[in-house]
Amino acid sequence: MKVTIDMELTPQEARDLLGLPDVTPMQERLLAQLEKQLAANLAYVDPEMIMKAVTPMGMQGLERLQGLLMDVAGSALSGGGAKGEGVKKAKRPAQKTRRKAD
Repeated sequence: MKVTIDMELTPQEARDLLGLPDVTPMQERLLAQLEKQLAANLAYVDPEMIMKAVTPMGMQGLERLQGLLMDVAGSALSGGGAKGEGVKKAKRPAQKTRRKAD
């Protein structure tokens, strides 16, 4: 024998019918606590730490990239050859001065 019952209930009415506990107050407290913790942790977010996590070598890698771009731009302005001869000449002195500064 097979019996089918169709009922139209709201979720709250279905929980009451099945005897399930009402967890709405607990969910509201947990969400309020989570919101407080997230707001408190946002005060400790350090942009420098985020950059260190995102870039593998941190600011040092960004400075090297900037130096490379400056060398390429300098060789282009000074009339470096199409084979990249100007890039090699401009790059060597820049690396030596950076090593002394570090």
